Amino acid sequence: MTRQIFTVLVQLLALSQVIGFHSGHGSLWRGGRSLRTLHAAPPKSSGAWSYDPEKIRNFCIIAHIDHGKSTLADRLLENTKTVQSRDMQEQLLDNLDVERERGITVKLQAARIMYTAKDGETYQLNLIDTPGHVDFGYEVSRSLAACEGALLVVDAAQGVEAQTMANVYLALDNDLEILPVINKIDLPAADPEAVVMEIENTIGLDCEERVLCSAKTGVGITDILEQVVKTLPPPSVRGEESKPFRGLIFDSYYDSFRGVVVFFRVIDGSVKKGEKIRFMASGRDYEVIDVGTMSPAQTSVEELKAGEVGYIVAGIRELDHAQVGDTMCRTQDWNKNALTMENQLAGYAPARQMVFCGLYPSESDDYAKLRDAITKLKLNDAAFSYFPETSTAMGFGFRCGFLGLLHMDIVQQRLEREYDIDLVVTAPSVVYKITSGGEDYPRNGEFREEYIDTPAKMPDPNFYDEILEPYVRLEIITPTEYTGPLMELGQSRRGIFIEMKYLTPTRTQLVYELPLAEVITDFFDSLKSRTKGYASMGFQEIGYRADKLCRLDIRINGEDAPPLSSIVHRDRAHDTGKVICNKLKELIPRQQFKVPIQAMVGAKPVASAQISAVSKDVLAKCYGGDITRKKKLLQKQAKGKKRMKALGKVNVPQEAFMAVIKVND
Repeated sequence: MTRQIFTVLVQLLALSQVIGFHSGHGSLWRGGRSLRTLHAAPPKSSGAWSYDPEKIRNFCIIAHIDHGKSTLADRLLENTKTVQSRDMQEQLLDNLDVERERGITVKLQAARIMYTAKDGETYQLNLIDTPGHVDFGYEVSRSLAACEGALLVVDAAQGVEAQTMANVYLALDNDLEILPVINKIDLPAADPEAVVMEIENTIGLDCEERVLCSAKTGVGITDILEQVVKTLPPPSVRGEESKPFRGLIFDSYYDSFRGVVVFFRVIDGSVKKGEKIRFMASGRDYEVIDVGTMSPAQTSVEELKAGEVGYIVAGIRELDHAQVGDTMCRTQDWNKNALTMENQLAGYAPARQMVFCGLYPSESDDYAKLRDAITKLKLNDAAFSYFPETSTAMGFGFRCGFLGLLHMDIVQQRLEREYDIDLVVTAPSVVYKITSGGEDYPRNGEFREEYIDTPAKMPDPNFYDEILEPYVRLEIITPTEYTGPLMELGQSRRGIFIEMKYLTPTRTQLVYELPLAEVITDFFDSLKSRTKGYASMGFQEIGYRADKLCRLDIRINGEDAPPLSSIVHRDRAHDTGKVICNKLKELIPRQQFKVPIQAMVGAKPVASAQISAVSKDVLAKCYGGDITRKKKLLQKQAKGKKRMKALGKVNVPQEAFMAVIKVND
């Protein structure tokens, strides 16, 4: 009996530890699961920090991809003892498996740093680590809206790159104070002074307060912290502490135990545990269960005041009740009309999706599971959109919009890994615009514009006047010796040459205007291969332009394959169809019957290929005898293959759906 009681007590103790662990204390949560347990540094004494807006600095790190943002964030956390040394590892804030495998930052991550400067004062530094790839510019824009300053990190060996300039312009549009940081000065090819001159000449920033550092070795980290305290402005919230509470949501994620966890910045007033808050956009009221900061582990506090950054847990189970960009306020202030919808914060401009594709579960029974997974992921990644669609070939699924091909690939991997769903992804496409009108148009000659994000929605040519495709302004920064190959690449992709600038004697900037559909294919891969990886690119949408476009349909074994359809330039329909047919011939496994593959423009074939049947020697058992016996066996085989061709189904592998984007190989 005593042993049984002891066993029950041990089980209860273990259960209490599990519950405490899942409550989120001492762990960093993403996607409803703990990716890594972090041990926060011992809390400082109560006299070390008292709330003072003048001693708060909200800043983010912006840079081109692979210029050392995440490594610099690691050194800042390590230098200030924010994270204990036993928990330090590379890319500490990158807690997605995809981020660690690819070595890139996908999600913005916030962390609070308490730093005692050389003047003896303790400052609260709220750091946000941002992505560097052009596909995640929306994450960068949301980070900038929550800060007053930014660290511009530039590689001392590579200098200013395309995304460096794009992120700087975003920061300037948000009126942020920018502190240049020249990183990787320990490299043999580093030339910090030349990079400083390039920043001043190319971007126009004053680099008098620049800092030279090496995030890898830790050189210059203290200088960065001192310059952050000295040059970056504090939040302008003096006198705002007494105002009614308003908070701006800049990120969120779903925790299966605590519900929606909201990351926000306090704009006015303060918020405490136990208070009732209202989300203005959704009009929902919740009681605050937990409020705290990210250090980077989530640490509970009693109160967050104006200018501070933290998180809130309120038992939110409906995912659309707490939206990124929404404004939070106290319910009592709302009821007393102290705050109305006129006091709602501006939030963020909606993301403009560039690339669309279809996501379908490989098993039709997983549709509900996919719907729940996409809804939860949308909470953590506000940059992609989705809506249900039905395909005759693939059943029920979703049409999803992304900021680029890398963004699409990352979302697909997160859905498959974090939610254990096997997906089929259709070929990506951009959004086209169709205009129609005139006497011959059926609807009383009225003018009409229609946007189509999939080739399946493209109507018959008789029902529209012209089709327009999105164009982008593409900026390429490259070593001068690769200018010729890149100009050839731009011309081959229907590009319009705009200008060429010599940034330095060895670096050139090329500017082109070209269709977005040409950029989202394999343009970046071709750019890197032609320049041995030294060139970089960035682009922005500039509007729609009309061109001679048509829909290219793929027919496999006499049946249309809508997921493989694409919209191409009419003059290149034959070449594109030929490449796709040959790729499908390589990727689709051989059947026991011949499989014809055709590329069609309307009812006219423009290219074709054929997968030969798997051969079987039916005459092997005939060691002799009359020839008529052999003919009977061959005729029987031919009839069987004909019947199989009429009734057989061809399974198209996932790789074949991506063949459409490789048409320029």
